[in-house]
Amino acid sequence: MMLRLSFLVFCLLILLSGCSSPSPIPAPDMRQLEYDIAERVAAYDSARVSVSIIDPAHGIEWHLGGDDLYHAASTMKVPVLIEMFRQADAGRFSMDDSLLLKNEFRSIVDGSLYSIEDDSDDAIYEQLGNPMSLRQLAYNMTTVSSNLATNLLIDFLSADSVQATSERLGTQRMQTIRGVEDLKAFDLGMSNRATSRDLAHLMEHIRAGTAVAENYDAEMRTILMDQVFNSMIPNGLPEGTQVAHKTGSITAIHHDAAIVYPKEGDAYVLIIMTGGILDHEASSELGSDITTLVHQTLRGTS
Repeated sequence: MMLRLSFLVFCLLILLSGCSSPSPIPAPDMRQLEYDIAERVAAYDSARVSVSIIDPAHGIEWHLGGDDLYHAASTMKVPVLIEMFRQADAGRFSMDDSLLLKNEFRSIVDGSLYSIEDDSDDAIYEQLGNPMSLRQLAYNMTTVSSNLATNLLIDFLSADSVQATSERLGTQRMQTIRGVEDLKAFDLGMSNRATSRDLAHLMEHIRAGTAVAENYDAEMRTILMDQVFNSMIPNGLPEGTQVAHKTGSITAIHHDAAIVYPKEGDAYVLIIMTGGILDHEASSELGSDITTLVHQTLRGTS
């Protein structure tokens, strides 16, 4: 009888051990991460760096210089993208509707005309005078950072609407007040600005499907995954990691705002903003090093 009872207890223990809960994910050492990032940044004279992380898997929202304002450069195209899909969702237009391509815009200072002179989207200028769909303009604005597409969309949507939606989504200091290459405004200090904290909140809404609606947020994530400039955050991640992101750079400014999709584990948001480094290869290297530190801290090497 005792032998039979012992055997039953032994079997019960085996069953219970098989049903035990998985071990909790170890908490990342964010203090060590901050130290490691500071050590990397110290190697660059005059560098200013902000890093923001939102990691739902660990319940972490973490910021290093998260409220520091930077010239937004092309990261301002993230709230423009969101506002475009919001207005489409509201029924104002279809994403298949078109705008006539023109290179003529008005300064917010005095209404004087100016044109885009510097752009990473050369092909779009071959189509001036022809219509292009709103969906294609959004794609060009994001993936190849087309300045012409951006200004056409800003004119169509209005900067005020972009700013209002950004604030509704929780941004505190981010300012989207104009299109790009408005030199009169630039000379007066009237520029689009952003913080890593605010960009992190916008990217987290896109990741979670709460920026507009899940179908439109999914389309935004797909567009962001086709980003062609990948020298910063993607370059610091293990091979096979997917990244939905928007970069931005101008003179000594270089940013990357990303949703990182590891091969194993849940997605997280990472924003890196840098200032004071004129060499964009150097700022890319610094951003990649920080990305590697962040990823190892949050996900190990996966």
